[in-house]
Amino acid sequence: MNGNMMSHYGLALASVFCGLLLAAQSSPNSGPKPSSKQPGAILVAAPVSTNSAVQPEEPYHYSAPASTTGDTQTWSTFNGDLWAQKYATSVQITPQNVGKLQVAWQLHTGDVSKGNGASEYRTGHLESGVPATVWSATPLFVNDTLYVSTPFYRIFAVDPGSGRVKWTFDPHAELKALTQPDLKTRGVAYWQAPNPTPGRPCQKIVYVGTMEGKLWAVDADTGKACDGFGKNGAVDVNQWNTVNDVFPLSLLQPPTVYKNLLFVGWAGKDWAFEKTPPGIVFALDAETGALKWQFNPLTPGMEKHTGKINVWQSMSVDPEHGLLYLATSPPSPDDYGGDRKEEIPYANAVVALDAETGTIRWSRQLAHHGLWDYDLSSAPTLVDINKDGKTIPALIQTSKQGFLFVLNRLTGDPIYPITETPVPQSDVPGERTSATQPEESVPPPTVPDRWPGVFWLADVLSGGACSTEAKRVRDEGRYTPPSLQGSIVYPPSTGGVEWGGGAVDPRTNTYVVNSSSVAFIYRLIPRRQYDQDTKNNTPTDYSPQTGAPYGVELKMFANWLGMPCWNPPYGTLSAYDLDTGKLLWRNPFGEIQRYGFYMPYSWGSVTIGAPVITQSGLIFIGASMDSRVRAIELKTGKELWRSLVDAPTVSMPAVYTYRGREYVTFAVGGNSILSPKVSDQLVAFALPR
Repeated sequence: MNGNMMSHYGLALASVFCGLLLAAQSSPNSGPKPSSKQPGAILVAAPVSTNSAVQPEEPYHYSAPASTTGDTQTWSTFNGDLWAQKYATSVQITPQNVGKLQVAWQLHTGDVSKGNGASEYRTGHLESGVPATVWSATPLFVNDTLYVSTPFYRIFAVDPGSGRVKWTFDPHAELKALTQPDLKTRGVAYWQAPNPTPGRPCQKIVYVGTMEGKLWAVDADTGKACDGFGKNGAVDVNQWNTVNDVFPLSLLQPPTVYKNLLFVGWAGKDWAFEKTPPGIVFALDAETGALKWQFNPLTPGMEKHTGKINVWQSMSVDPEHGLLYLATSPPSPDDYGGDRKEEIPYANAVVALDAETGTIRWSRQLAHHGLWDYDLSSAPTLVDINKDGKTIPALIQTSKQGFLFVLNRLTGDPIYPITETPVPQSDVPGERTSATQPEESVPPPTVPDRWPGVFWLADVLSGGACSTEAKRVRDEGRYTPPSLQGSIVYPPSTGGVEWGGGAVDPRTNTYVVNSSSVAFIYRLIPRRQYDQDTKNNTPTDYSPQTGAPYGVELKMFANWLGMPCWNPPYGTLSAYDLDTGKLLWRNPFGEIQRYGFYMPYSWGSVTIGAPVITQSGLIFIGASMDSRVRAIELKTGKELWRSLVDAPTVSMPAVYTYRGREYVTFAVGGNSILSPKVSDQLVAFALPR
C-alpha cells in the first residue's frame, strides 16, 4: 500500500455512534488536550505519577536531569537490529514492576498539521496549507543520542535521558503531498566509520529522506550537512527515475545500512496509473552517495505496460552470509492485471540479494498476479529455529493476507508447508487470474479464510442494509477477485498484518504480531463509466488507474452510519512458537475510541504499527485506535500497563538503556486511518528513580 495511501474514515466513524450507545462502559477521559502550538520543540515538565492498566489517565510529564554517558543497550536501526527482530536485551523493566512505569520526559517538535488549511509553525515561521501529518518514526538510540525525524523531514538529536534537544537539522523540504495524501516519515538511519578519525566531520552520519526524493546525510555530532555526500549533502534519487516517471520516488522509510552501503527503497502512488516507475532498489556508498548497484524487478519488456514492485518498507540483512532481504509490492495497476498477464516473479515476493553486488540469490513469490494490493509490508524477521533436532536459519515474512510464511533464509525453501491452493477466478472482461495462490496453515494465519459475517448491530441499525449488500456482492473467501458488481475482499489492503510486522524473542523463538480484521468491497468501473462518474468531482473511494480499462472503487464494508458491517474483533495480538508452528495465545487488542468513548475490549482495534519484545518478558506496543501505549506479558498475553498519549502511536518504540536506566520511547503521531488525532509528541517512559 506504499504507506497507507487510503484515507478511509474506517472504524473511527463507527466509534462515534457505537460509543454513544455504550457510554456506560466508557471512560470519561477523552485524553490529553493538544498542547498549544509553539515554534520549534517544547520540553514539558510535570509531577511524576503512574498510568496503570486499571486506571488509565492522562500522561504525566517529568523532565529528568540531563545526562552525558551511555550504556550497552542501543537501538541502532529502524527494527532494532539488521535481523529485524525488534528485540531488546534490557531487563530492568519486568512484568513485576512495569505497572510503576511513568513518563520520564517528553517533548513536542512543533512539526504537526491537521491538514485543515490552517497555518502551521515550522522552525519559527508560519506556513499555510500544509497537508496532514503521519508520524511513524522509530527513534534511534546510538552515539549516546536519540535521533528522530519529523513529518516535516527535520532531524532532532535529543539527549536520551532528559529530552533536551542537542541540535536540529532542516532540509527545507517541500511540504506537499506529492505521492501520499499526508506528510509522513518513518525515521532516520545511522552509519559510522569503522575507525572514526577525531576532528574529521561526517565520520558518524544520520540520514533522512523526503517525499520529493532527496536523501540527506547529516553529521551525527554537529547536525551539519555532509558536503561530500551527493550534492551539498543530498542525493536526489529521481536522477535515476527515468522510466514511466509519473511521480517522484518518495523516501519515507530510512535506508538500511550495512557496512559502507545504504540500501534505498521508495514509495509512490497506488491506484493512480497503469504504467509507473519500476521498483528499483538502489545501493549507495554511505560516505559519498555514489551509486554502487541497483536491482530492477522488471524487464524492459514489462516496463512498457506496468511498473512498481517497489520496496517501500524496511529491509533486513544477514551479516554472516552477506544477504539482503527485500519484501516487494505488486505491479501496477493494483487491482487489474489484464494488461500484465505474463509471470512477474519478483512481485509480492521475498527476494534475497548478495548485499555487496545486488546479485539475486533466491526469491519466493507469496501472491501470484496481484489484484488486491497485497504488498509485503514489513522486512523479513531473521531467526534461527530448532526443528526436528536441527537448527535452521529462518526468516518470517508476514502478509496482509494474514499468513506467516516461515522460510529457510539461505535457500527460500519453506520450513512449514506452503500449498498452492485453487482460488476464485475473475469474471471481468480482459482479466486472467492465477489458478492458485500460495497458502500455509502452520503457523495458523492471523485471520480466517472468510470474513466473519454480518454484525447484527450494524445490520439492525441500517435496516438490514449490511445483510442485503453482503448478498448482492461477490463473496467466495480469501482471494475473491475484484469484480464489476463488487467483491468482499477480506482481508483488504489494510491487512491482516500491516507495516512493521512482528517481533521475536530469539531465546525462546516466540513470535508476536498484531493483526487487523477488516472487510472492504472492491469494484472495478469500466473507463467510460468512471470518466462519467468523475466528470464533476471524484467520489472519495474512487481511484483512476489511468491507462487501464478500469478505474476502481475501494470502500470499507460499512453501513450509512460508518459502522463496520462485519463481526468483531477488529484487531488481535498473537504469539507463536516458531519451533513448532503452534499458536500460543491470541487476544483482542486495543480499543475503538472516539471523543473519549471506548468500546468493549473484546472488540479490539484496527492497528498500524509493530511490537517490541524485551528479554525480561514484556511486549511494548502502541498501534491501536485508542491513543494508548501498552505493556503486555509475553508469556500470557495479559495487559500489565497502559498509558494515554496524545494520538494513536503508529510507530514501534525504541527500547534502550542510558546511564543505567531503561527507557521505552514512542513517537506519537497519529494516522488518519485510525483517528483524526495527530500529534508531535516524543515521549519516554521509565521506572521511578
